[in-house]
Amino acid sequence: MAVVIIIAILTIGLILIATENINRMNKAAVAMFMGVLCWLLYIGYGTYFVVTEHQIDFLSFLSNNAVNDFSVKTFIAKSIFFKYIVNAAEVVLFILGTMTIVEVLNNNGCFDFIKEWLRTHNPTRFLWILAGLTFIISANLDNLTTVCLMLGIMHATISNERQRMVMGSVIVIAANMGGAFTVIGDVTSLTLWGSGFVTPTNYSGALFLPCLTALSTTILLVSRSLPRRLDFVRTAPPYRGDDTVLNRPQRLLLLLVGVGGLWFIPTFHRITLLPPFLGALCVLSLLWIVNELCNRSLLHSDQMVGKRLPMALQYVSIQNILFYIGLTLTFGAINETGLLDRFFEWSVTKLQDVYIIGNMMGILSAILGNVTSVLGSVATFSQDAVYAHPEILDNYGTNGLFWPLLGYTTAIGGSLLSIGTMAGIALMRMEGVTLSWYIRHMSGKVLAGWLAGFFIYFLQTY
Repeated sequence: MAVVIIIAILTIGLILIATENINRMNKAAVAMFMGVLCWLLYIGYGTYFVVTEHQIDFLSFLSNNAVNDFSVKTFIAKSIFFKYIVNAAEVVLFILGTMTIVEVLNNNGCFDFIKEWLRTHNPTRFLWILAGLTFIISANLDNLTTVCLMLGIMHATISNERQRMVMGSVIVIAANMGGAFTVIGDVTSLTLWGSGFVTPTNYSGALFLPCLTALSTTILLVSRSLPRRLDFVRTAPPYRGDDTVLNRPQRLLLLLVGVGGLWFIPTFHRITLLPPFLGALCVLSLLWIVNELCNRSLLHSDQMVGKRLPMALQYVSIQNILFYIGLTLTFGAINETGLLDRFFEWSVTKLQDVYIIGNMMGILSAILGNVTSVLGSVATFSQDAVYAHPEILDNYGTNGLFWPLLGYTTAIGGSLLSIGTMAGIALMRMEGVTLSWYIRHMSGKVLAGWLAGFFIYFLQTY
């Protein structure tokens, strides 16, 4: 009975998440409520699930504890639930670290060069520069943070509303593609890395060309319908950091410390074997120290009182964090019921082609979101389940064929509709892009890019 109820909760929750644009219920709130409710039901029927799925471990636990309901709840809390919280916390701490790093860089004017490079009235050149910068920055930072940053710069540069909608859509697509080919560029690839399914060098090598091909194809199609001239904001002052009067060498130093430090995180993890979030916190602390040294003349002065923070970046990023936590809890509870084990057995016996499964996850990510698709896949094809079937290790083991494909298809699939990623939702809120407009003007071009990038990936792995 409990399993049926949990399935019903998952189904209703996913429908609400997929139709957020219609029902106006925040997907982060739905995911959090869904996760908590699933675990409450799991606790309510805890004895049955524990005996069924963790019999040996539970009997070992009972050797030092009394047999009662309290012992069952203690075992669930300490031995089952805790590991999912730890997994979610590692990703959340990493996101908080990188989000703060971007805030420090942004408030010190370290991204001034972007607006300077975008001062061209040639629409095609502007489009390619905008997409290229977004692609590169999102590979170093995370894609959601990059989208908030680039949308703010683009909004202060272009006055025409329709032109901003087109350029904003390109920013989302470029950020999703750039974030997809590095393990620190997106919460989904970070999850794959943290779960031990991919290594940084192998993952980036497998996805760089497919992601670049998908983005280039999409931009070529978008450029065919651009106007002859862009309408710039005439009275826009040169962009400056909100709380800084730093010179160019100082801003360049901060940029090198922040971005260079983020690139060092995979090496830090490989050398120390400590979680990636510890490397992010190390970079943040170092950047913080350099920031205070560069701004020591402003500290404790009136110039620091009027500091403005990018609230859009904070608001969207916090939603993304809560959404991730909620889905992690939900799929954790469902995994502990044994349902995902049965789905895993069905997948590897009936749907044996990883290309089919990967593209199916991509289609689902357009509706349910890329985070949902990746977390569901990670929970289903867990390392314990995969290593119990040695015959599928080449496809689903560490650096297996499936995982880079999943990263690509969910990133481009999430770009197929504006509701497929948190970055797309940020675009809808910040620039007023509607789902129907995005489908009419962008979805077909993204689909063409998807097919082109998938062809490249297929050639690389065939």
